Amino acid sequence: MEKIVEANYERWLASKKVSEEDKSAIRKMKGKEIDDAFYCDIAFGTAGMRGVLGPGTNRMNSFTVRKATVAFAKFLLRNKANAEKGVVISHDNRFFSRQFTLETASILNKMGIKSYVFDSLRPTPELSFAVRYLHAAGGVMITASHNPKEYNGYKVYDENGCQLTPTKIAPLLEILSCLPDELSVEPEAAPKNGENVVLDESVDDAYVKAVEGIALRKDLAKKGFKIVYSPQHGASYENAVRVFRDLGYDMIPVTKQCNHDPAFGGTLSPNPENADAYIEPLAVAKANRADLIVMTDPDGDRCGVAYLSSKGTYERFTGNQSAALLLDYILMTRKEQGTLPNDGVVYDTVVTSDLGRKIARGYGLKVESFLTGFKYIGDRIDYYEKKGHGPTFVFGYEESYGCLIAPFVRDKDGLQAILMYSEMALYYHLKGIPLDVAYENLEKRFGFHYTGAESIYFEGSSGKEDMDAMMERAHLAEPKEIGGLEVVRKDDYMDLVSTDAKTGEKTPLTLDRTKLVKFHLADTSWIALRPSGTEPKSKFYVEAVGKTDDGLKDKASKIVASFKKSIGVK
Repeated sequence: MEKIVEANYERWLASKKVSEEDKSAIRKMKGKEIDDAFYCDIAFGTAGMRGVLGPGTNRMNSFTVRKATVAFAKFLLRNKANAEKGVVISHDNRFFSRQFTLETASILNKMGIKSYVFDSLRPTPELSFAVRYLHAAGGVMITASHNPKEYNGYKVYDENGCQLTPTKIAPLLEILSCLPDELSVEPEAAPKNGENVVLDESVDDAYVKAVEGIALRKDLAKKGFKIVYSPQHGASYENAVRVFRDLGYDMIPVTKQCNHDPAFGGTLSPNPENADAYIEPLAVAKANRADLIVMTDPDGDRCGVAYLSSKGTYERFTGNQSAALLLDYILMTRKEQGTLPNDGVVYDTVVTSDLGRKIARGYGLKVESFLTGFKYIGDRIDYYEKKGHGPTFVFGYEESYGCLIAPFVRDKDGLQAILMYSEMALYYHLKGIPLDVAYENLEKRFGFHYTGAESIYFEGSSGKEDMDAMMERAHLAEPKEIGGLEVVRKDDYMDLVSTDAKTGEKTPLTLDRTKLVKFHLADTSWIALRPSGTEPKSKFYVEAVGKTDDGLKDKASKIVASFKKSIGVK
């Protein structure tokens, strides 16, 4: 590994293509920083690539973006008609996002592929929408989602506006592996350059109109109901303002977080999963005695929710909680209105709370669960659409604050989410029911669930080895009990086998092979472990279930601690 690091390090310093500014930054690097920047090529997985900005083979920079774009172009040009169909490119507010966007368009054009570029930043769900709206061959989104300011990323989409599943992306990864290194690769010039089209406001208008069309109770009285909204400096602000205004909501923006600052100067975290993301929105909410706080992350696909509780305090929902309450509201409303399909289906993931599944089935709907990654949900929607018959999509969500209400987008959509969370909160507000009470009523119907997630980070070449070793131990583990609860089943997606802990009977798992293990416990609580597809970390997911909420948090902590001990994690 040391030889690889040294070779890559010296290659960059010797290259005439690398700027003196970047060479100076490389020379200033020390030990671990050199190792992390040069020990491998930046990973291009099924969620594209994401990493720290800067010079190096394992960094986001113009060279790694160029190599990814050449590979994507070659992938698309397997069908020559894709050249004219073109690729839609969008970006968020991050450092170098606009530069990477224009470089991507230029490379595609040089290779004969048409490109569609927005005049400025646009959110991920609008990129997905635009691919479908323009009948393009694919899309590229320059974003690091909710990661800190030091990061950026590159996500690719197919003609359905969906990120590519492992089966679909495999040929692209093969092409990428055969290309020269990032400093040597060059786009192959086509006989005729592809056209670059700057998109006008018609795409924005169509997308916003589609979002506004999902409202279920447009006539609810909105006077006196106040919503605080933050885009976390990201790409959703302009669209969100239009939706709130058009539908008559009293929306108070978090002005310190509404400018498109790549340094995220007005927030301690742009991630709705983190409490720090709510500090400024909470201050604005308290000053205005607002009823609800909603926020979107920088690329606009995730949505966080906080609310004025029955105790007069502001409380946050987890992604599992907010999605479960919203799912129940949508199904209840559509049942009342006679629009709930008899063949309805709800999509979630294998690490999402069981509460949503119970709710969906309580309304007579089917549930399909997939691996983490909204691409699987989007792909499943497309599968049934092309098949011509099958269950009707009603709702899809992940535990990480992402959901989709209407499938004109094939990725999670933060704008759809903030609209429907606002409508749901208003509905309960008019009935005099604070959201914590509404949620407690929901759990009284379907059982009490506490979910949590904990991440462990692994940096550099040794970190990857440590992470792989931990996953291997989890793969081999056969604990009889975890946290004092009997293990009844182990789902091992590395072998695609579900094993009954008592009988040893094995049942095939039908999803894609991946590094994920999940242990089901006797009282229906569970714990799972998987590595991130975009970051150097592994994540523990836990759900503790009970007849009341007393002690559930402690129970979940005990389960996690016990499982960590069983696989040698301190």
